[in-house]
Formats: sequence, C-alpha cells, structure tokens
Amino acid sequence: METNANTTPTLGLQRHFRLLHATALNVTMIVGAGVFAMIPRMLGKLPGPYALLGWLVAGVLILSDSLIWGELGATLPGSGGSYLYLLESYGRNRWGRLMAFLFIWQFLISGPLEIGSGLIAMAQFSNDLDPGFKQWNEDWTKTWKLLEWEQEDVAIAVGPARLACAGLGILILVLLYRRIASLGRLTVTFWVGVLAAIAWIIIEGGLRFDAARAFDFSGKAATLPAGVEMGLGAAMILAMYSYLGYYNVCYIGDEVRDPGRTIPRAILVSALLVCVLFVGLHLAMLGTVSWQSVPVEKPEVDSYNLPADFMRKVHQGDWAPRLISVLLIWSCFGSAFAALLGYSRIPYGASRYGHFFRILGRVHPIHHIPHVSLLAVGALTLFWSFFDLQSVINALITTRILEQFVGQIVAVILLRRRQPERVRPYKMWLYPLPCGVALVGWLYMYVCAGWPFILLGLGTLAVGCIVFFVWSWWTKRWPFSEEVTSAAPPGA
Repeated sequence: METNANTTPTLGLQRHFRLLHATALNVTMIVGAGVFAMIPRMLGKLPGPYALLGWLVAGVLILSDSLIWGELGATLPGSGGSYLYLLESYGRNRWGRLMAFLFIWQFLISGPLEIGSGLIAMAQFSNDLDPGFKQWNEDWTKTWKLLEWEQEDVAIAVGPARLACAGLGILILVLLYRRIASLGRLTVTFWVGVLAAIAWIIIEGGLRFDAARAFDFSGKAATLPAGVEMGLGAAMILAMYSYLGYYNVCYIGDEVRDPGRTIPRAILVSALLVCVLFVGLHLAMLGTVSWQSVPVEKPEVDSYNLPADFMRKVHQGDWAPRLISVLLIWSCFGSAFAALLGYSRIPYGASRYGHFFRILGRVHPIHHIPHVSLLAVGALTLFWSFFDLQSVINALITTRILEQFVGQIVAVILLRRRQPERVRPYKMWLYPLPCGVALVGWLYMYVCAGWPFILLGLGTLAVGCIVFFVWSWWTKRWPFSEEVTSAAPPGA
C-alpha cells in the first residue's frame, strides 16, 4: 500500500502526473479523429445548422457526467477507474464483483474499438497527403461486407493506408513500453501538436467567417427534418464519440499526484475546453465551406477530409491541405497514444486484485508498467483498425453505456448512501440533478443507436455474465460470499 500520496510507488506504479499532464492526457485523447471526421457524418443525421445541436446537447451530457466522474475519481483514486468505482459502490463481496467483471469484459471490446477508430481516421486523412497516393490506395484497397442493415453496414477494409496506420499502432506500443515519467512529457508534446491544428483552423476560419454560410437554412435545412428525434440521437452518438476521453485520467489514478484535487479539476477543465473548441471548429469550417457541398453519404464520406477542403478554400496550392493532414494524423496518433496509455491500466487494475484474469495484472520488473495488459489491449486495437469507422463508433458507444456510464450514475448514489462517512475531497455540485440529466442523456442515445448495436451491447453483457460465473466456479471465488480473500484496491 502507498505511504506517500505524492511520490511513493503504489504496487509498482509511480505518481508523476500533475494537473498539466492530466489535462493534457485527457485533451489529447479527446481531440484525435473525432471532431474532424465526425462533422460530415453529423450533417448526414441533421442537415445544416441543425447539426450543431448534436455538439450542444452532447456537451450538456458530458458536463453533467464530468461531475459524476470527478466525485468518484477523487473519492476512489486508483488504476482501473470505473472498475474500482463499480466494485466498491456495489459491494466488493456482492454485486460489485459482477459489475466490475462485466465492465472489464465489455471494455475489452469497447476500449480497443475506440482506439482503433483513431487508426482508421489516420488512414482516411492520409489520402490528402498526395493525390497519387490517394488513387494508389483506393486501387489497392479491398473491402469485404460482413453485415448490411438499412443504411449501416459492417465491413473490413485492407489496403496500403490501413496497413501503414496499423504500423503506427505498433509504434505506439513501442513508445508506451517505457517508464511513466517519460510518458507524461510525451503527452504534453502531443498536446502541442493537437492545439496547433485546432488553433490554425479556428484562426483562419474566424478571419473568414460567414454567418450566412454557417447558418444557411436553405435546401434540406429549410424545414425541421422528419425524424429529428432519432437524428438528434444519432448526431449525439457521433458527438459523444468525439468527446470520449474527458475522464481518461481516472484510469491512471495510481499515477496521479494529489488525486483528490487533480482528477476532478482535470476532468472539468477538459470537458469545458473541448465543448467550446468543438463548437468553434464546427463554425469555423462550415462558415467557410458550405455545408451543402460536404458529402454525407457512403462511400464519399469515408474518404472525405473536411479540414483539407477548408484549407483549399483558404490558401492557394496544395501545401496547406497537406500540412493540415499531417497535423490531423499527428492528432490521431497522440489520441491513440493517450487512450492506450490509460486503457491498458484498466484490466491491470482489476486483475492485480483478483477480480479478472490474473495474467493481465503483471507489472514489468524494469519499466514498472502493466506490460501484459498493454500488449493485450494493443493487439485488440490493431484487429479493430481494419473495420468500418461508423460501425466501430456505434458498437463502442452502445457496449459501454449500460455497464459503465449508467452503472456509475447508480454507483455514486449508492456510495453516498452506504458510506456517508467516507472522505470526499470533491463532491459534485447540484446533486442529484447531474445524475438525472446524465441518465436521461445516456439512455436516449442508447435507444437511438439501432437494434443491431443494442443487441450487441446486451449480447456481450449476457455472455459476460456466463463467463463470470464459470470463472467464479473455476477459481472457487463465488459472489455473495463473505469468504472472498482478495485484497482491496487503494481507497476502497
């Protein structure tokens, strides 16, 4: 157990992340593929200026949810984040063991899906590095459809760009296979590149902003579109995919200095910052490039690069589209780096205390990192990087909503009722209002995801329950037993 909350290693890990590093980690993960790749897809769900509603309503949701994450992260800091919160809130010897196991189970699907989407977006943005490469890549890319449903399909694509980005994924694993002290500096380096891309677009777009173009209610936007309720939910899913990561610091709680103050501050600052930035980016680009010229249907949207098109409107020649594409690839690379850093700690955090398969709880004797968990999550990420981006987004959101986000809303309420005496360095404002807002928002998006993905989420939970009881029987560690002997995580 730790003896000094600021400097002493905790079970092999060391506390090096301060507020700047923690905020950089969150923002770097958030601002990757998301905002740049999602705007054209959001225009396909809600035409014209209505697409802004996706950012704004999802922004209200993440700000409410940030308060929940902040209280749980400050009260129960430790590696694993949600695993630890669910375990302690629902009871370590009762429902908490099942909830923690199911979270890790679904995370091994949704986490690599999320990171893999960044690699997919890198392949998409690489098409604008050179016209010749784009044509060569399209000629040599092979696609296989696995499932088709209404306007959505699940497909696998293999080509030069996808293979190159998988190679970058391997490079990320190599960079992460080192001490945490150097990783904090790397996250700040990636953050600078991310902010450079955002600042360039916002400044150029702000100087040339045309309100009549940004708020053009002609064409498909002349009237409120039919089925706007489902369209808003679909747009929110895309916006929420872009926002994911505002809580990433919670997954490395054992490596954060003064976690009771640093974690909630980093979460709230990150959430507020990206809400403002993403709305600003949306207006900057669509105040210069008419939304009616943006492709929203497959297959054009899968290879369309809105920032590159924006730069063609602003500057003569190909240098600006190429440079912004390089910065976008850098952003995606940094986002995948930050995500894999945080997500590799989740199976590790559960496994080291016997709440998941123990092999994932091993720590490297020299580098002091959870190397087995890192390699497992990295391998799954590389696998998902060859799938269709839209399918990956829908799958990762729906498999995560019930067990993680809704589960944590109930968890923070249970923890307050069952352990009122526990020290809480931070308590959410306006409790329980943020819980109610977040619950309505998450369930609304879940319903709007579509039946194939809803069934995927329910199916993974059902299979996870079966595996949990088989695993409990095999290890003779039954739930609801007072004889469970596994150690409690820090703060529990």
